[in-house]
Amino acid sequence: MTTLKIHDIDSAPEGSQPFLENSLKSFGMIPGLHGVLASSPQILKAYQTLHELFTQSSFNSDELTVVWQTINVEHECHYCVPAHTGIAKMMKVDDAITEALRNETPLEDAKLEALRTMTLSIVRNRGHVTQDDLDAFYAAGYQEKHVLDIILGLSQKTISNYTNHIANTPVDGAFEKFAWSKENVVS
Repeated sequence: MTTLKIHDIDSAPEGSQPFLENSLKSFGMIPGLHGVLASSPQILKAYQTLHELFTQSSFNSDELTVVWQTINVEHECHYCVPAHTGIAKMMKVDDAITEALRNETPLEDAKLEALRTMTLSIVRNRGHVTQDDLDAFYAAGYQEKHVLDIILGLSQKTISNYTNHIANTPVDGAFEKFAWSKENVVS
């Protein structure tokens, strides 16, 4: 098991301190992931910037959650699945969507299922999707910009998922009740 230091504002490099202050203002706490990322002001800035850009993308709250959780589950991120379960609740996303994503079961909404399927295809095939994949995605009502927005979300999630794997970041207290592991998936 590996671990990386989890910084607070006082222990963080000077370049990371404003970003941690931003985290504190936004969340009322410094999420453990942000504390880990603080060792590198550049990656913390990149993560926060990607997060902001993705939340301003063409996706609504349900769709943001589908992209985030599909990637988190596929990457088996012990930290991000519970965190995004809590975030989905704060965003008023239907629990049925979150549970289907956590358990890797198809979503009832055909358009959201098409988004989940395309996201999985991009992740699993490292971007090598087929024209059939794209055609099915577009037939569900999505456009080229949505493919690119998935890649934006994947960029953010790659930073967090990989960091959490290496750091073994403890799940924040606020999200412990949403603990998740691949072994406990109910399908």
